[in-house]
Amino acid sequence: MTSLEFAINLENEGEKYYRKQAELNKDNYLKVVFELLAKDEKKHAEKLRNKLEHKVNDLKESSALNEVDDIFTGLNDFFTNLNDESQKQLKVYEEALGIEKQSIELYEKLLSEAQDYEEKSLFTYLIEQEKEHYQLFFNVLTFLNRPNEWVEDAEFGIREEY
Repeated sequence: MTSLEFAINLENEGEKYYRKQAELNKDNYLKVVFELLAKDEKKHAEKLRNKLEHKVNDLKESSALNEVDDIFTGLNDFFTNLNDESQKQLKVYEEALGIEKQSIELYEKLLSEAQDYEEKSLFTYLIEQEKEHYQLFFNVLTFLNRPNEWVEDAEFGIREEY
């Protein structure tokens, strides 16, 4: 299996994972976030397949994060109503964070091994895309963990804005 084939499989697995999470979150706002991420992973696999088949890739900016801003305004209600069951979702977000980190590391390795400009451009593009996904889950986890970490007391000094 070539590096490109491995990367395509990784993107396909990511798409399946996010589609499953979308189904599991069908009753809340995160369904849309997971669907957008699945869509991005599918596009990434397609771009990698194009490279494998020596087809031209369009590397214009397209990311789930471009569509997520409006969704997050509605998530405040979701996050403030978290119960014990919802707290179990933290594991899902941590797992997704790990998947994105693995993707970034793979594409950085492939970028260092890339032989031509087109390959380097593709892997640079994919690294940026996966970094955006990573940041999305990092922000969600930070937001969800704040109530467990935040202590409001003058004794603890100046804290960052919540």
